[in-house]
Amino acid sequence: MDADVIVVGAGLAGLVAAHELTSRGRRVALVDQENAANLGGQAFWSFGGLFLVDSPEQRRLGVKDSLELAWSDWQGSAGFDRTEDEDSWAVRWARAYVEWAAGEKRSWLAGHGITFLPTVGWAERGDLRAGGHGNSVPRFHIAWGTGTGVVEPFVRYAKQAARDGLLTFHHRHRVDHLIVEDGTARGVRGTVLAEDRSPRGVASNRDAVGEFALAARAVIVTSGGIGGDHDVVRRHWPERLGTPPAEMVTGVPAYVDGRMLDISAEAGARLVNRDRMWHYTEGVRNWDPIWPGHGIRILPGPSSMWFDALGRRLPEPCLPGYDTLGTLRHLRTADGLADHDHSWFILTQKIIEKEFALSGSEQNPDITAKDRAGFLRERVLGKGAPGPVDAFLREGADFVTAPNLEQLVDRMNGLTDKPLLDAASIRRQIEARDLQLANPYAKDAQIQGIRNARRYIGDRLGRVAAPHRILDPAAGPLIGVKLHVLTRKTLGGIQTDLDSRALGVDGTPVEGLYAAGEVAGFGGGGVHGYNALEGSFLGGCLFSGRAAGRAAARQTA
Repeated sequence: MDADVIVVGAGLAGLVAAHELTSRGRRVALVDQENAANLGGQAFWSFGGLFLVDSPEQRRLGVKDSLELAWSDWQGSAGFDRTEDEDSWAVRWARAYVEWAAGEKRSWLAGHGITFLPTVGWAERGDLRAGGHGNSVPRFHIAWGTGTGVVEPFVRYAKQAARDGLLTFHHRHRVDHLIVEDGTARGVRGTVLAEDRSPRGVASNRDAVGEFALAARAVIVTSGGIGGDHDVVRRHWPERLGTPPAEMVTGVPAYVDGRMLDISAEAGARLVNRDRMWHYTEGVRNWDPIWPGHGIRILPGPSSMWFDALGRRLPEPCLPGYDTLGTLRHLRTADGLADHDHSWFILTQKIIEKEFALSGSEQNPDITAKDRAGFLRERVLGKGAPGPVDAFLREGADFVTAPNLEQLVDRMNGLTDKPLLDAASIRRQIEARDLQLANPYAKDAQIQGIRNARRYIGDRLGRVAAPHRILDPAAGPLIGVKLHVLTRKTLGGIQTDLDSRALGVDGTPVEGLYAAGEVAGFGGGGVHGYNALEGSFLGGCLFSGRAAGRAAARQTA
């Protein structure tokens, strides 16, 4: 045996599993097709949001949360409708995860040195139904250090385990086959790739220089999803979301290619819920890209006005920050939009200064560096948009500004092949919205949402601009942002039981084979069902990676 356990994939789930194993004295071979600079995988680049329930941070801000409310929100969002088959384990994973988020999760993270900003974000506010999709209360806890900070302790553990002789890194080793003999996983074999010194996230070569094989008593697959391969995304795009866009931007590095899904299926693992995926509609082209087609997601507050490619205001609940997949479905199925891959925000300088944040560790240098003074200076006490947002405003190909609406629409039309927007029509829609601000109450759902958000102190202080007319010159200049569909997460994958054991097509475990993280739908083959509540992707990697590592440690005792 080359190791007790082989872990395929050096992202967050793989690192967590490796830590659980090495801390129990097991020998681990950690195999990844990228170089050492990419330890931590996709999670390194994330904003670091984690879903917690009834936390001290929530309570200090006056948020009343509970396990019962969170579980209601999760079920309403997931919409599990395959409970006798593909969702049979996903439902159990979902309940276990929400209980963990309401219980041990925060203290377990603290034990690894992970702490949180004092503010709690209100992500994915939902579809405006009490029993439907969305978070009833703010639950998005941002880790100091962003995703980089969440990954850091597990990278440190892996390097220490390597020094202690318990872990061996196999970088630039691409797994092409899982070795299963007599129904039991025995190891992996694949291709050794040529050395590549590219920086983290930069696409690396796929030049083969040799072959390898490794043997162990168990294998854990933690190789991520499909978001880096648009062809695969389109292949599994569900009919309920209309037609896939011809053009998308990419929210994950190129190595997020989903190869291990089919390789695992060939070895006997069952793949479920492959039609479930999570892509954002607020993507913009990165003016300073790292990987091919690099897109950044805008994390919007609730005040920007959202228009489709033809200049029609989106209906509720297609509001900024409310219903990700509901908005994606509208933009891909509404009359006249099938041939258009973009939509628009129209907002003011006052809104962008208060409400725009950008997803990603590199787009939030103050939080990533755990610079508390810088955070206060930049985001609470400072004037103007945060530095990274201002850079996009100045350099981004999808941003235009103008002193009046007619000039703005003219510049927006300049970003498309044909001038699709009519300034007079857009003016009528904005003026109708602006009339709703004369009173502290309104019939407009977006205005109601803005006022509701400002009742939460976290939003009022740092996230939601004071209500104002879009066409008020004092709030300007006006800003238009061209938005693209941005690929991100795979919600289905290898079906697993609560020990992260990969299940075969007959529903019984493939002996010695485990799966965790995105390749397993973050647990059970689809813990989120059809919709995520946000902050639960990193958490799903942590939870399922922990389960896989502990179970494999028991098996190899």
